[in-house]
Formats: sequence, C-alpha cells, structure tokens
Amino acid sequence: MARDLIVSNRLPVTVDLDGDDVELRPSSGGLASALAGVHARGESLWLGWPGDLGRASAAARAHAADALHTRRLVPIELSASEVSRYYDGLANGVLWPLFHYLTDVVRRDPGRDWAVYREVNERFAAQIAATWRPGDRIWIHDYHLMLVPGLVRRRLPGAAIGFFLHIPFPAAEVFRILPWREELLRGVLGADLVGLHTADYAHQVRYAATQLVGAEELGDELTYEDRRVRVGAYPIGIDAHHHASQADAPEVIGQASEWKASARVERVVLGVDRLDYTKGLPRRLLSFERLLERWPAWRERVQLVQLAVPTRERSAEYDTFRRDVNELVGRINGRFGTPVWTPIQFMYRSVSATELAALYRAADVMLVTPLRDGMNLVAKEYCASRTDEHGVLVLSELAGAAAELREALLVNPYDVDGTAGAIRRALEMSAPEQQARMTALRGTVFRNDVRAWAGRFLDDLDAAHAAAPVIASGASTPLDAALAVLRAAPRRALLLDYDGTLVSFASMPELAFPDEELRALLRALGTAGHTEVHLVSGRSRASLDAWFGDLPIGLCAEHGYWLRPPGGVWEAVADASPDSLAVAQVAMTRASARTPGSFIETKGSSLAWHYRMVEPRLAARRAAELRQQLSASLPPSLALLDGAKVIEVRMRGVDKGGAVRRILGEGAADRAVLIAGDDRTDEDMFAAAPPGAITLRVGAGASGAAYRVDGPDDVRALLRGLR
Repeated sequence: MARDLIVSNRLPVTVDLDGDDVELRPSSGGLASALAGVHARGESLWLGWPGDLGRASAAARAHAADALHTRRLVPIELSASEVSRYYDGLANGVLWPLFHYLTDVVRRDPGRDWAVYREVNERFAAQIAATWRPGDRIWIHDYHLMLVPGLVRRRLPGAAIGFFLHIPFPAAEVFRILPWREELLRGVLGADLVGLHTADYAHQVRYAATQLVGAEELGDELTYEDRRVRVGAYPIGIDAHHHASQADAPEVIGQASEWKASARVERVVLGVDRLDYTKGLPRRLLSFERLLERWPAWRERVQLVQLAVPTRERSAEYDTFRRDVNELVGRINGRFGTPVWTPIQFMYRSVSATELAALYRAADVMLVTPLRDGMNLVAKEYCASRTDEHGVLVLSELAGAAAELREALLVNPYDVDGTAGAIRRALEMSAPEQQARMTALRGTVFRNDVRAWAGRFLDDLDAAHAAAPVIASGASTPLDAALAVLRAAPRRALLLDYDGTLVSFASMPELAFPDEELRALLRALGTAGHTEVHLVSGRSRASLDAWFGDLPIGLCAEHGYWLRPPGGVWEAVADASPDSLAVAQVAMTRASARTPGSFIETKGSSLAWHYRMVEPRLAARRAAELRQQLSASLPPSLALLDGAKVIEVRMRGVDKGGAVRRILGEGAADRAVLIAGDDRTDEDMFAAAPPGAITLRVGAGASGAAYRVDGPDDVRALLRGLR
C-alpha cells in the first residue's frame, strides 16, 4: 500500500527523558496540527528530529525507538552542535530573517553554519531514500529542509516529491543576497510540486528560478533540467470546527466572561504572537499609544492584552528584543496608566488551549499586525472562535492571511498612524457591520480548512507527478561495470562534447576556454596507442583549431559540418551557400539590437544567437519571437536548432549523429565506444551510437543515454581513470 512520507524539521512529538523512562510530549506549532490528519491516514510515516537524545542511555534510546515506532514516527537524530548550527545558525539566523525582509538581522558570517545545514539536509535525504518504497508520496516541509527535494531526486529519480514553504518567499533581489541562493533553489526544484501560501510567494519563486538557475516559466509551471515543476498557492487552514466547538465549551465561555468583567473596560483589544521580531510588536504598541494620544476619549475605556509566547530563548538577539518590548510596555503604561487602569497587560508566557479560546472570545478587537508572515493562523483561529459572529479583525496586509481574509480591516504595519486609525474604527464599529464582516470571514475559514488544504496539495502532487516525464533509468545506473569493460578493451573510441561536458558553461563562448589540465588529459589519451579521442562540438572550427589543433585528437565542428581526423585537415560534409543564411542574419541582427546582453556568433555554415546574459523573462520573450520568425522564413535547406540559451540556424541534415557515423565508419564493432554529451544536440549522438556503446548524459534531464553523471568534473574524473 502506498504511503505518505511526511518530512519536517521536528517530529510532532518531542522525546522527554527521565532516566530510562520516556515520555512523548506533543510538539507545539501549526505544522503538527495541520498534518495530523494526513499522518492519521493509512500507513503514513513522519520523519524528523525527535529532540536531544545525546545523553540518553542505551535503554532509554530503545524505549524511545519503540514508542516512536508505535506512532509511525521515524527519528533523525542530530547532535546539539548540529542543532546549534543548522537550526539556530542557518535556518533561523539567516533564512528566517532574510525571507521576512529583515536583512539587518541576518548573521554576518554563517559559512560554517551553511556547511552543517547541507550535511543535515543530506542526512534527511538519506533517511527518506532508505524509508521510501515504490508508490510512496514524499511531502517535505519548510525552510529548514530546502535542499532535501533535490537531494532525494538524485537518489530516487522517479519518486513523487512535494515541497511546502510555510514562510514568505522574498523577491529575487532580496533572495539573491544569499551566497547559496542557486543551491537552495535547485534543492527546492527537485520537487514535482512546490507549494506556498499565496500567489505572490509562488510568483517570487518562479521569478527567482528564471533569474538565478535558468529555469523557464510557463504559467504556474517551470521547466528546469528537462523536468516540469509546478509552483502554486495553497493557503494553509486550521481545524475550524475544533476551534469553534472549543470556543463554545462552558468553561471557555465562563472564563471569557470573568476576564472581560475583571478588565473593567468597555473594549478589550488582543494580540497573540510568538515573541519574534517579525511579528511587529513594537510598532503595534506604538500604534496603541498613538490611539490614546489622538483619541483621549478612549483612555480608561480600552485595554490591550498582549500575549507573547516565548520562543528561541537561547538567542541573544531575542533576549535583546524581549527587553526592548518590556521597556516600551513600561513606558506606555507609565505615561497613560492611572490607579484604576493599566493600558497594556503584557503576558510573556504560554497558555493552555482553553485559556487561548477564552481570550479569543473576550476580545472585541484582534490585532494581527506582523511586519511579514507566511500565513498567520492566529487570525483564522480568532475568526473560527467567534461563534457569536462579533468582533473585529485588524490584519496586516503583509501577512499571507490577508490574501484570503479580505473582510478584515487591512493595515500597513509600518504605518503607525494608519494602524491607530484602524484600531479606533474597529472599536467604534457597529454591531451589524461587525456581524457582516465576521460572517464572511468565518465562511472563508471554514471552507478553506486544513483538510481542504492538504487534500488540494496532495491531489495536485499526484497530477504533477503523473504528468512528469519518465527519467531515464540511467540516472541511477552504476558506471563501474561499463567502465571496467572500456578500460580493458584493446581498442576504444571516445566521442566527447565540449561545452557542458568537459567544461562548464560561461557567460560568453570565448570565456569557456580549456584549462591546461584538460589539454594535458586529452593529449595523454590521444597518444595512447589504443585510444581515439574526438571532440564533437557545436563550436566553430576556428575555436577548436585554436584550442586543440596541436593535440593528437579528432575534431568535429559546427555539430558535424566540419571534420578533422587526428593530424589531418578539415573537410566539410556538405556545400553551404552563405546567401542561404541571409534571412537568418537579418532576423538575428534585429533581435540582438532589441535585446541587451545578446549577440550573434557567425560560423562557417551556421549562425547562432546567444542569450545567456539576457534578463531571463526578456530572453524568453525575444527567443520565442525569433523562433517564430525563423520558422516562418527559413528556406528548406536550413534547420532551426534550440540549444542551451542559444538559437542556431544550420544546414539541414547535418547533426552530431551523422558525425558519429562518419567518425566510427564501418569498424565500430572492433572498438569499445564512449559517447558523452549534455544537451539536446547530443541526443543525436546517443541515437546514432552503435550497439554496446557506453552513452553518458552529463547533468539532469530526460535522455536516451544509458548512464548519467552530474557534471564536467565527473567526466574528467572518468577520463583520468582511462588514462
């Protein structure tokens, strides 16, 4: 039976140890509650950190393992040092503030933290791969594990992988501040489906992917490494019925009435937050102070009850923040307080579910004003708890919840005067308007509850995975046996692409020149008596001559139009008429003039329009226009070729497959053959490979090659092994 593998930083329980005794304490947080229903179904497993077991005895570890296994929980243990660097250092010290646009809080030099973050993500990926079985769905959660989808994809190319980010995703200009931005994006794009809370966040991911890793955007999908990745908005919900029934419990109603009476004011304004700098508490307090300044009639008639739940208490930054908030509360209370009235009641502690429900029921106005928030479930909990359909929600427009809860009073949390005005409006709102707004808000919360959220995401994951191309089995086929045959062969031929196969791509073609190590390697292979080496490239013959003309290897230029055997002379395989390229020359010149960063490369038998350095969205638009124009105007003798950030026009019938047949001739059977390449043009080589040849795809993407390696470094290592 297929299972759901839920993967998060923490398990939904924390292991508490007392000697050899073990207690599983439920973890706090919205994620544990949100995924409880998914985990309860079938044979689903939940993978994550169980808490610190570093000092546990062998007996305690065994008891913990049994207790977790009973609940279908798979522990991934981390040392205290790893937690400090991966969780506190990188995840919460760098990603959390940066994704919330608080760049001044980002740790200054987190290089060692990043190394541990990567190691921990590798460990999670390894455990997922060891746990997975065919048919399982993998659902990975949040910013702590952004590398995991890509790491799992490498291990399990055919798995159904979903990733959900529960915090905002920043604009590309902010995201690119990260030194590891490309690696994080590539990790996320290992998923079939990437979910975020709002359409804006989803757009930011797609835009960053086009800007930073060369993905192409089409609607809500990205094409990346010959795979399609859907990136969509899935606003998380709450268990609305549970909150409503809890709010109607007699003990909750009684406690709410008691608190309201003891406050001895006409209106109670409530804030419920973790004590985190993203929640906007200082500005909220200043806004309440501004209310009392500008509308003094509300003095002694209203009280702000601010519940601040402790969080990350080991952090020095949070200690400083808590001290600043306490001082601000004290200053405002000292300024406006009277012997019978305290303007702000500040509670720095956690509360029970019953107490929280009573606070929601007692509050006439709910202030949810974070500076930025992925969603903010407090806003939804307040609405669900207001079964009397009264109360007013004042909500930050920079919280993800604002995209759904449009009937709230939306405010800019940075605008102290504007927020103060919204609080006054909420305090003075008529009962009919309160009811109309709250009825609409509750309808949204109940329709889009947590069950609907999980169901939509998993249904779309199934659809995205079903539509994904089947990745060649060679993605995980070991090369060792094939290479042993190649090494032992009395004669062998190596046909190698250049760009993307032996060297990495560069912003300009002329910058991807060979280093001396590569030249020495090719010379050593070419002088071995039983080895032929041929470079089969889209490069011009002038470039190949300048770089490799002195080496004892064969050269093939312009995708097979020009051939030069080892020590021989160049020969063209067809007659090219320069006039036939005139139409393409005009179209490409016009496109280049309108597209900063693009340029034309003129070869003997072809023209290439390069757009690797062009802003990605402009590049996609101009490339589409040029393709359309060339397709309609090229003479029959020419063919249009799409490469890696290049559009090329060349002689029809000339391709790398023909070059393979000409190079190997009729004597292919007496040689062991290796063919390596990285893009669409090299698929022609793989298709033309003789039986028994070793075909090697470099990099990701669907391919007809039998084997696969990650990049040029792996190809060079392989060639060194043949030397």
